[in-house]
Amino acid sequence: MSIPLRQATKVGSYMFANKLRRRKQYPLIVELEPLFACNLECPGCGKIQYPTEILRKRLSVDDAVGAIEECGAPMVSIAGGEPLLHPQISEIVSELIDRRKYVYLCTNGVLMSRKLDKFQPSRYFSWAVHIDGLQERHDLAVARDGVFDTAVDAIIEAKKRGFRVTTNTTFFNTDTPETVRGVLDFLNYELEVDSMMISPGYAYEKAPDQEGFLPTSQTRDLFAEAFSDGRRKKWRLNHSPLFLDFLEGKRDFECTPWGIPSYSVFGWQRPCYLMADGYAETYEELINTTDWEKYGRGKDERCENCMAHCGYEPSAVFATMGSLKESIRALRG
Repeated sequence: MSIPLRQATKVGSYMFANKLRRRKQYPLIVELEPLFACNLECPGCGKIQYPTEILRKRLSVDDAVGAIEECGAPMVSIAGGEPLLHPQISEIVSELIDRRKYVYLCTNGVLMSRKLDKFQPSRYFSWAVHIDGLQERHDLAVARDGVFDTAVDAIIEAKKRGFRVTTNTTFFNTDTPETVRGVLDFLNYELEVDSMMISPGYAYEKAPDQEGFLPTSQTRDLFAEAFSDGRRKKWRLNHSPLFLDFLEGKRDFECTPWGIPSYSVFGWQRPCYLMADGYAETYEELINTTDWEKYGRGKDERCENCMAHCGYEPSAVFATMGSLKESIRALRG
């Protein structure tokens, strides 16, 4: 689990404090979407399918920061769309860092090199660059030639400037154990990024390509074989060991959709950023008026093939915190 010790300690203390308060539902990290506009048209993502009037909307700095303060989460993942298109994105990041929130700024890397000067290295800040395979595979996933090389150059420059850089890789049913190992080896050993996040693709309702998403059984087979040679222990993966066990099919969990809530130009999204069953104006309204028990595999058909981190990483983290053995295992990792 390639997470800085200071960050892991803060999150652990936060969870312990909530346990003492007997608070059953609380966020580990917020998926903050300050806009849906993007400079790419990836076939596996449906965000830019919104009407033009929605794509033109932007969260204000006050609304973005206010949402994070309201829910109290210690970590924020700023996604979209492409967040670097937001004219005040550096202000949002700065305000959150001032409040000692750990911020992951997700980007496809196209604008990253040009925007680096607007940000400062901080232990509270990480770039999270989407890399969905090696060159040919990645450029196919984002439907534009040259994006892989642009993103790689941006990662190299950011590392030179002292930034912490993580990556986020989504896998589809066209992936093989060899493609999984290939991209993770490249990121881990050649680019030497600080950590890597991985996830099987989820079938967004608006995504133009509905044929490339992984069913549950294929996801388990893919990761079980990809991890079978022991390389999993050597990669700097930004996940709990139990979540990786879950991807392999060694463990199973129920979904925890409230663990990583989503806030966007629409408000707080029910039940997670992958499904939109309505919105709440406040975090309290989201928690208190959402029927969380009706979501997850075996409960909602839309969840049957979902093994995404937004629902199951929190489940794995809570299971880790509830077990001394797993806590020690995570720390050793």
